[in-house]
Amino acid sequence: MPRAVSNRVTTAQTQAASAAPRAASQQNTSATTKNPLFNTERFGQHILKNPLVAQGIVDKANLKPTDVVLEVGPGTGNLTVRILEQAKHLTVVEMDPRMAAELTKRVQGKPEQRKLEIVIGDVCKTPLPYFDVVISNTPYQISSPLVFKLLSHRPLFRCAILMFQREFAMRLVARPGSPLWGRLSANVQLYAKVDHIMKVARGSFRPPPQVDSSVVRIVPLNPPPAVRFEEFDGLTRIVFSRRNKQLRACFFGARGVLEMLEANWKTWCAEHGVVPDPAQPFAAKVDGVLQRLDLAECRAAKLDVDELLALLSAFHEEGIHF
Repeated sequence: MPRAVSNRVTTAQTQAASAAPRAASQQNTSATTKNPLFNTERFGQHILKNPLVAQGIVDKANLKPTDVVLEVGPGTGNLTVRILEQAKHLTVVEMDPRMAAELTKRVQGKPEQRKLEIVIGDVCKTPLPYFDVVISNTPYQISSPLVFKLLSHRPLFRCAILMFQREFAMRLVARPGSPLWGRLSANVQLYAKVDHIMKVARGSFRPPPQVDSSVVRIVPLNPPPAVRFEEFDGLTRIVFSRRNKQLRACFFGARGVLEMLEANWKTWCAEHGVVPDPAQPFAAKVDGVLQRLDLAECRAAKLDVDELLALLSAFHEEGIHF
């Protein structure tokens, strides 16, 4: 097992490290051909090799000498060494113990060694420390879980500079009415301001991915909106299931939606001592909310975050939850 520079690795991470030699012996020939040093395919990694892009990503973070930084998926450390030049402390979370060993060797005996802590493990399952800024060349398969884990982290960080597959990044920054505006866009923009920073060609990586990448800046809203994410996500799951249909069709044309909402409403009534009016069908309550906000004939693809919040609030006033 490679030693973390700070000599601090959790028990779960130790298990991941001890399993590495067995995994290495099971690598197939094609993966080894694509990258003779590391089985990058196993963890969905593409090592950033373009120094200009690496420096540009770190520069966009506007790091301060007092900043504590988190880096996800450092690989061989092409971003790491540049972050260490500017930050007070850096914690990196790396899934592959061999990558961690390579990074350890890269800073061994240098002044930056004291500022670096390496954690071996899955970032989606690892408790995160305090950090001011997060920088990541994100493995594609954890893009969405990573974004929402960061947005739920407390205390809030100042900004995140994250590289994703280009289509995913474009969905993050999409605006209402655009072809890529959807559930992911609305859920992220509920809690953060997202900007596109730069496009990164596939040739900037080793091995090169099949698609281009993009870098985005995510700045959490402070304070965050006082709404439960589960409720907002439940609403967007329904309305964006038929994003180009009229909003009324999302509730009345999709099988099981009304039944689920009515069951939730009856639970709410029981908890609050409310006796349902048998003369008013539940479907009429839902339709009444849509008509009152004049949204029944609107299309989800054109609703912005404020309109979605207004719709959620109107449903809550009727005791309808998601």
